[in-house]
Amino acid sequence: MPNTPMTARAAAIMEQPGSWRIVDVEPGEPRTGEVLVRFRAAGLCHSDAHAASGAMPVSKLPLIGGHEGAGVVEEVGPGVDRLAPGDRVAAQFVPSCGRCPNCRRGRMNMCDLAMLGLAGSMADGTYRARVDGREAGQMTMLGTFAERAVVPQYSLVPIPDGVSFEAAALVSCGVLTGWGSAVNAAGVGAGDTVIVMGTGGVGMNALQGAAARGAAHVIAVDPVPFKREAAREFGATASFATMAEAADHARLATGGQGADSAIVCVGNLDPGHVAEAVAAIGRGSTVVVTGIGDAAEVGLPISLWELAMTEKRIQGTLYGTHTPGDGIPRLLEMYKAGRLKLDELITRRYKLDEIAAAYEDLHAGRIIRGVVLHGDEGAAS
Repeated sequence: MPNTPMTARAAAIMEQPGSWRIVDVEPGEPRTGEVLVRFRAAGLCHSDAHAASGAMPVSKLPLIGGHEGAGVVEEVGPGVDRLAPGDRVAAQFVPSCGRCPNCRRGRMNMCDLAMLGLAGSMADGTYRARVDGREAGQMTMLGTFAERAVVPQYSLVPIPDGVSFEAAALVSCGVLTGWGSAVNAAGVGAGDTVIVMGTGGVGMNALQGAAARGAAHVIAVDPVPFKREAAREFGATASFATMAEAADHARLATGGQGADSAIVCVGNLDPGHVAEAVAAIGRGSTVVVTGIGDAAEVGLPISLWELAMTEKRIQGTLYGTHTPGDGIPRLLEMYKAGRLKLDELITRRYKLDEIAAAYEDLHAGRIIRGVVLHGDEGAAS
């Protein structure tokens, strides 16, 4: 008698644009180099909202959402040499194969396998999950909004003992991206003046990174009052509702020069945000573009003459320009040592069934970071 396929509950979109639906998914069996993970916690990131709205194109529907998460390995496929059943792991939304040209150069956040991320497939280009009998994509090869999923071993990082799944989930995307945006992409140094535009689950960690590097002035910008207030807890020395106010403050702090760097972490990026950031920095300084917007939007309303004459730089960053397999455990060790705030980022916890309300809270600016807790752990708070 054939075995009954394993099923799990998940949140998926069936079309673009679309809304999150709770569905039953068959996660499939792990093949060569793959593992079956039971996810315990998943973070609510704006990137999944971009997939739902259609601003981020995806090539496979249905699409199981979620790319920020942590859980336990339950089963391994042939050839798995990095993980074993029972391992506690965090997801990494860009895999690190270790063999492609970018990985060999140490740029593992740019691994060639990332090109399959929006296809939602496994590393071999095929699909494991099925929804209503149809093949389903998994957001960035993960799909952490599912209780269980088959994922490549390249997309998981073992996490230290004594770290909660919630904390590990946050570091797997938003924390590492924000921290690295300040530390790596902006290269914040002691005594710098730094502006962080957007203080959600990514921007708060850019504040933490800038403060840890010894920036003298860490200026937060957000239209939401409670986020401006919370920014002080994460290292901001001043906070403002608008970029114009923040730029004036930076010039006062630097004798008219402007900020040494501006890190743009807004959830719905548009060209005007980048232009405001360019105007706020001084000569020879850097704007880091971390947030994303509509993939179809192009062009920046900035003076190319000014860009050349002032040697200002516009720097993109993916995963905070980190090697995720190194950065995730390092930040979790900092958390264990009391030198990184993670628990304080969580404004509310949700059940999987509450995911639509969770994204309403995110869009309304009511949360810094929300976390979906799978199974018996799921409870609003």
